[in-house]
Amino acid sequence: MSDPRIRTLRQYLQGEVDAAYLYTSLAASEADRNLGDVFRRLAETESRHADFWRVRLLRAGAPDAGATPGWSARLLAWTANTFGSATILPYLARIEAIESHGYDGEPDAIAAGMPADEYGHARIVQAAALEVGGLPGTTLAMVEGRRRGGNGNALRAAVLGANDGLVSNLSLVMGVAGATADEHTVLLTGLAGLVAGACSMAMGEWLSVSSAREMATRKINTEAVAIAEIPDIERQDLVVVYRAKGFDAETARRLVDRLFKSPGEALGTIAREELGIDPADPGGSPWSAAAASFGLFALGAIFPVVPFFALTGAAPFVASFVLSALALCVIGAATSLFTGRSLLISTSRQLVIGLAAALVTFGIGRAVGVIAS
Repeated sequence: MSDPRIRTLRQYLQGEVDAAYLYTSLAASEADRNLGDVFRRLAETESRHADFWRVRLLRAGAPDAGATPGWSARLLAWTANTFGSATILPYLARIEAIESHGYDGEPDAIAAGMPADEYGHARIVQAAALEVGGLPGTTLAMVEGRRRGGNGNALRAAVLGANDGLVSNLSLVMGVAGATADEHTVLLTGLAGLVAGACSMAMGEWLSVSSAREMATRKINTEAVAIAEIPDIERQDLVVVYRAKGFDAETARRLVDRLFKSPGEALGTIAREELGIDPADPGGSPWSAAAASFGLFALGAIFPVVPFFALTGAAPFVASFVLSALALCVIGAATSLFTGRSLLISTSRQLVIGLAAALVTFGIGRAVGVIAS
């Protein structure tokens, strides 16, 4: 059995290697020079951390085992390179918020000041913004949001939306299949469940995003009034925020004085730093969110239904079950990106839970069918 300490050191190293690879990839593909500078700074920090753990492994009598970027880091880099860095920035925000405490209680890391590096990545964003003239509002809000856990996650929403559609419609289809062997009835039920569920999800998402936008706008308007009527108090509040990030008192005051030369810039900064809201996009488009929710739910819900379009007899029931099981495995694999759990555990858990729900509804459907007959 391997030494637990060596396993821990290798886990630390792997995490830093993955992070350095991801940020390096983002920096190389980012068209925005300002944001590319931010990614390069983050990559440099993560690379230094990786080198630190390589040295610790050697001192412990173990090599680094040729640590290379894992599949999740490569997948995230591919996603960002294909669809843009904005696609994964909220996810990175959540991961950084979680992993900022990863070295708490680790003596070697604390002695090297690594927890301060993890906590201080938001300061790197601020420094880059000052040096190169400022990042775009939406971009800065997303990157700085890494300290607040992000403001929505496109990848996570996609996975969960598809999962909701798949599990709910699979359960519905299997429940009806338990009560009747008529594939046409099952097909009609599955399509009805797909449309009804997708419409319900879209309406709920529209209401949710609209309400969030209204609330965010009200908060921003309140801050605008405060800046106009009690600017000294607002200045002091922002100084406290920057002091909490690690700036000394004089630097924090200079930064705040510079921001308050422009009320609009001050309002944007306060909204991002204190409220976690980007004034340029206070919550996203409710219509886009509704359309995405509809599409993602329908995408997941179609898998249990597809076999009933072409097959007859017992074949579509078996094919529906198998196809849905494969889709559950894919969703489980995607889920491992967010949980950090192993691919096997995430896939197995998703498969067991999804199929268990389908079997329960099948059993209930069978019981109801027997009683009704």
